[in-house]
Amino acid sequence: MAPPRYNNYQAGQMSAKPPVTRKRRGKGCLITTIVVLVLACVVGSFTVTTTQRVLAFGTKISTQQPLSTQTNYMNISDRTNMIVIGYGGGTHDGANLTDSLLVASVLPQSHHTTLVSIPRDLLVSVPGAPGGVGKINSLYEYTSSFGKNPTAGANAVAAKASKITGLDVKYWMMIDFTGFRDLIDALGGVDVYVPDSFNACYPKNDDAAKDASWIKVQFNKGNQHMDGATAISYARAREPLEVCGKGTSQNLAELTDFGRSARQQIIVKSVLAKVKQVSTWPKFFDAMTALEKTIRTNLSLADLSQFALKMDMNDPKTSRIGLSNQNVLVDDDNFNLVPRNNDWNVVSSYVQQKLYN
Repeated sequence: MAPPRYNNYQAGQMSAKPPVTRKRRGKGCLITTIVVLVLACVVGSFTVTTTQRVLAFGTKISTQQPLSTQTNYMNISDRTNMIVIGYGGGTHDGANLTDSLLVASVLPQSHHTTLVSIPRDLLVSVPGAPGGVGKINSLYEYTSSFGKNPTAGANAVAAKASKITGLDVKYWMMIDFTGFRDLIDALGGVDVYVPDSFNACYPKNDDAAKDASWIKVQFNKGNQHMDGATAISYARAREPLEVCGKGTSQNLAELTDFGRSARQQIIVKSVLAKVKQVSTWPKFFDAMTALEKTIRTNLSLADLSQFALKMDMNDPKTSRIGLSNQNVLVDDDNFNLVPRNNDWNVVSSYVQQKLYN
């Protein structure tokens, strides 16, 4: 079940005729909120200043007493960790498969952030899956009972991320990419610089029951303006043209998990840039409506605010750790990734070494 709704908000608490200065501050709060909600889609950050509109997220955000006041967890020297779980959403067969898993690890005192990406093809134990094992992108699907219990599924993914990385991943945020598409449309599209040309197969419809066919998508190097559907297909495309019989693939490196992860970051940074434009402000309420369908987390608004305030994504020293077959993982015979020598300690030790050395 989803975390419970806020119960302490009563309609009409604000003055019917607030002073001009308060109106101005309210717009600033809204701008700040939108900016950080978008950042959350990249690294799980929120800078939340509570307004009436933000409380619409009550069913998706925990109402537990803020951990920041219970344990002072954002004023300690150790790391605070949250996993961002991106999944397809919609009604197609793979709606509950996770497209991206990214652990954001923050040192509260220095504001230094490290992002640890976990590839979707990593083979792990998956309760309920055939043989009890499967790719990690299926873990949420099975443990959430195919989306019926999202909290249980997200908790299971966070626990697995802890075992893989050696980090204490207590917190999670889920991002529904279908809602993210609606957010981009609400903002009037985004301007994106495509660093490398590529083509791919992509599902024609989110619901395979309506249309199971594929289309060819082509992205050329250079500046492009993208609507929501185009941006999401750019971020998620991973199937070579040979799979759907649409021709010969161009630049297969872009279709790897690592290439797709980079494209997802490009899209969200483009969304953030659009949010910061003054011309976008009148569209913020539409954007908030889209975000209501996009985000779910086990952190309270106060905790999300603390997490974001301690995270500096503009810091050029922000570190990125990618687990891949270029370091501690190897390919098996079934297109899965497994730890070298089947030793998970090798993986967690690698992450710890990168973090602390």
